[in-house]
Amino acid sequence: MKLMVNLKCLLYSKALDMHLSICILRVPGGLDFSKTITFGDETLSPSSNQSDLSKSKSISNLSIPRNQSYTKVSHESIDDLTSSAENKFKLGFAKDASKENIFYKSIDGTDVPAEIMTNIKIFQMKHKIGQIDVWWLYDDGGLTLLLPYIINTRRTWSSCKLRVFALANKKNEFDSEQRSMAGLLSKFRIDYSDLKIIPDINRKPLESTKVIFENELQRLKREGDGGDTGVTEIELLSMKDKTNRHLRLRELLLENSKSSTLVVMTLPMPRRNVVSAELYMTWLEVLTKDMPPFLLVRGNQTSVLTFYS
Repeated sequence: MKLMVNLKCLLYSKALDMHLSICILRVPGGLDFSKTITFGDETLSPSSNQSDLSKSKSISNLSIPRNQSYTKVSHESIDDLTSSAENKFKLGFAKDASKENIFYKSIDGTDVPAEIMTNIKIFQMKHKIGQIDVWWLYDDGGLTLLLPYIINTRRTWSSCKLRVFALANKKNEFDSEQRSMAGLLSKFRIDYSDLKIIPDINRKPLESTKVIFENELQRLKREGDGGDTGVTEIELLSMKDKTNRHLRLRELLLENSKSSTLVVMTLPMPRRNVVSAELYMTWLEVLTKDMPPFLLVRGNQTSVLTFYS
């Protein structure tokens, strides 16, 4: 466990050293369903394979009618014949595709629960309603804004509303910061449905949120080598303000984005050799725990957004 935590943090830091961007996706239930279900290629019957093969051969067998030379057959008739065969070919596979759920089976052979099927197809299914929440915490070049904007233009996500959350730099200038952010998004040509500036990020977190953090440290201790979390009391004390900030951010996420379809947030990056890998990963765990599909993004400080002038 400790080795994996250190390895992940090393990869993150090396990626930034190489001027690469980082994206971390976390979805409820994870992405590995190999121990839960069997996939289509394992459950397809030989007859279905034969059927597909015969469909593919049907086009190749279409040629010039017998006893007629090529010059006797008009180009239009060939095009019509080929087009008709291709339509039948596509229609046959479309019918098969509509039955693809049949080819997902649980390990015990029963039907896959609807909840698991939803998790499997979360990025392929059409979202008729929903919200994509963007938590733009730091200026990383704009990638945290660009990615959800691109996702929102896709057919499966186009019906979702795009909401933007940002942190207030000065509490006394809340209104001016909101107008400034709105103007910036307009220049970037980012269409959004709502903009919210968070003014109270430095408020102390609730005791219940602190308990969640302590529980994660205890879990890390149980799974660690020799019962060691890798996080010292001195580090916890020196990083208390940072920890409280992340815990408060979790409370804001639960308050505003618990029921969203997708959450995209700027990935916090700690100072190297100041924050241990174990504490950093615990911060990320607390932020994304029990949340909708969550995408953490960190750009490489290269601007990916252009002003509209």
